[in-house]
Amino acid sequence: MFSKFLALLLLGVVARALSPYVLHEKRAALPSGWNVGRRFDADEVLPLRFGLRQSNLNKLEDWLLEVSHPESSKYGNHWTAGQVADAFAPSQASIDTVHSWLASQGVDKSRLRISPTRGWIMVNATVREAERLLKTEYNVYEHAEGDQHIGCESYHLPEHVSPHVELVTPSLHFDTILKKRGSSVRPAKRIGLPGVGIKPKTTGTIDGIWNDLQNCSSVITPMCLRALYHFVYEPVSADRNSFGIVRPRFFNQQYSKDLVGKSPKIVSVDGGFVQTLDAGFDYNGESNLDLQYGLNLVNMFGAQQNVTLYQVGDLVQGALNSFIFPTRVMIILTMQELPSTISWMRWMGATAHSAEEMILMRKAFIRIATITDCGIVKPANVISTSYGYNEAELTPFYTARQCAEYGKLGLMGVTVLYSSGDNGVAGNQGLCLNPDGHESPSAPTFNPGFPSSCPFVTSVGATQINPGAKVTDPESACQQVISSGGGFSNYFSMPRYQEPAVKNYLNKYKPAYPASIWNSTGISRGYPDISANGANYAVAVGGRFYQVYGTSAASPVVGAILTMVNDIRITAGKGPIGFINPAGAFNDITSGSNPGCNTDGFTAVPGWDPVTGLGTPNFPELVSRWLMLP
Repeated sequence: MFSKFLALLLLGVVARALSPYVLHEKRAALPSGWNVGRRFDADEVLPLRFGLRQSNLNKLEDWLLEVSHPESSKYGNHWTAGQVADAFAPSQASIDTVHSWLASQGVDKSRLRISPTRGWIMVNATVREAERLLKTEYNVYEHAEGDQHIGCESYHLPEHVSPHVELVTPSLHFDTILKKRGSSVRPAKRIGLPGVGIKPKTTGTIDGIWNDLQNCSSVITPMCLRALYHFVYEPVSADRNSFGIVRPRFFNQQYSKDLVGKSPKIVSVDGGFVQTLDAGFDYNGESNLDLQYGLNLVNMFGAQQNVTLYQVGDLVQGALNSFIFPTRVMIILTMQELPSTISWMRWMGATAHSAEEMILMRKAFIRIATITDCGIVKPANVISTSYGYNEAELTPFYTARQCAEYGKLGLMGVTVLYSSGDNGVAGNQGLCLNPDGHESPSAPTFNPGFPSSCPFVTSVGATQINPGAKVTDPESACQQVISSGGGFSNYFSMPRYQEPAVKNYLNKYKPAYPASIWNSTGISRGYPDISANGANYAVAVGGRFYQVYGTSAASPVVGAILTMVNDIRITAGKGPIGFINPAGAFNDITSGSNPGCNTDGFTAVPGWDPVTGLGTPNFPELVSRWLMLP
């Protein structure tokens, strides 16, 4: 009997080893502007990462609403990082299945590593090995601008392994930059690459700068923003509520002399660095915009709000395993000096800019090694990010995995903000979708943006003070130079917190466009969630002032305002506001539209709309609203 049982057991092992391969992911179309250049060298090494299927993801929305919905009895009871790691950790069966399969294919177990959260199994494999394991071919993809990426068109996994894996990287996702051997500096990213489309637009330099409220329809300054959103507040609990920023000296000399000469503490992670070789707008316009206004708005009257910038870098070959790993400060992440996606901080590879910083990071690593909070430090209260992909450039597996990470941050009390895009219903670069999934400017179908389409982030659109209007007049949707990104996701379903507002819009104001050019099902995630001014910003770059436009201006402004709401709650002995989408008080925007894809796009109407969301911040009402909550 025992021998029969052993024979059956061995037969099962052999059967699993011979499990047929099934297609796991396949590219629908290449991102615009990219072509296959050549096969990647077989002896090159890839940082191969298997994202294991996580537990309890079907409960993520319920758990997030428990701690963020104002009517919940558990409002504000945010989770620790350890609780999040335990709740979503892959099963031991998934870990064992992938480990055993790799070992059966000749990968020595000593080469395999598992991430601190148990979410990733990692192995550095040659291209030859990776192609054999995944039944694929790795190519070098080339862009007209000169950049090169590594990837494949599809990949396969054994039938018994596929249910245990969410995705494999590098594979279909254009986040793996080919770096020339011997080169230590990455070229700056250019317009036209996936993930860099939300870039501030400029109409050129300006000479006349006013620091008053009479010219806000022509030039936006911090004073204009404070007047627009009734945002006058000096932080009280600055030592418990930080903000990330970098070197905005010239701007501060004009608008806030108390801040001249002040700069943040800069910590480099994964080789991230502040580039100083190029001073033009194309290189520094984004970072200067985000950081100048962010620093000024949280440091009224010369307040000493803590400022730290974590400069995040890539792996040698790109931004793999690239999900947020927040630190104890607010981080403003910008396109020009950060990678195409936000990397999880890998402390083992971190570097610092001073001996003091290195000591602090070593202490932090020692702490990480001795506590059970899944290998990360306390996350930031607010993260504002000014970049984005076209949703269609990424696969559903990839976007779902990243979106879940944002939901986990919300569980921990983190507010995650993303710019909604600058091309209305079109995607980055004004690209729309053809029926076969290819992108082009003349295509007919609306092209949603990601991560704005993720239901667990707060997507921020753009408004404007209308030409000739007063700062006290109602704003409209931004239609100068840029159009506020907005629409309906093709990947994500409508979250429950959004149902009343979005269904009201669809019942009363549903546009008459044919269903073939937009997701008119009424069950998909709509964005943006909120908005803020995105037109006519005065931004200092290279010793000159530029006039700048973009949702990448709106997001850090909202981030600064919410950081001060957190300051008030912290001072009152309460926790941070965390995921804000189910709550809040905003100025409704009822005029303007967001054209794109050869249409007028959507129209701003009373209530939520896919142009400006619920509207712009009203600081006193936000404070009143969130102070009443536990």
